[in-house]
Amino acid sequence: MAKEIEGYVKLQVKGGQANPAPPVGPALGSKGINIMEFCKRFNAKTQDTPGKLLPVLITLYKDKSFDFVVKSPPASIQLLEAAKIQKGSAESNRKKSGSVTWAQVEEIAKNKMPDLNAFTLESAMKMVAGTARSMGLTVTGAAPWAN
Repeated sequence: MAKEIEGYVKLQVKGGQANPAPPVGPALGSKGINIMEFCKRFNAKTQDTPGKLLPVLITLYKDKSFDFVVKSPPASIQLLEAAKIQKGSAESNRKKSGSVTWAQVEEIAKNKMPDLNAFTLESAMKMVAGTARSMGLTVTGAAPWAN
């Protein structure tokens, strides 16, 4: 018989660096979850991506056990890495802070595809390109579907 689900907790934690300090400790402690067990399991699972911000969906069960799913890094973080900049523009419509190519957008879209609500790669690329524009990044080159 399946376990009865009590709720979900969404967190963003750096890979391999989960510890009982905020935000992990208070979020899980208030739900009665063993914080150290989560930290050990999360760090073991994400040791290959140290320091990258990773979204985590934790499923809490009535018997105080839990499961978690680690998702791919946010598109905005991947875009910053691709553009090799520290942060996006404060005024994205006026001041541009960097640029990315359509090839980089396609690579990020392929990486994010399981987490996006898109059926085709083209629509996923449009979503990532929209995120880039809202961050003040310009997408250079011609869109692959415009040819």
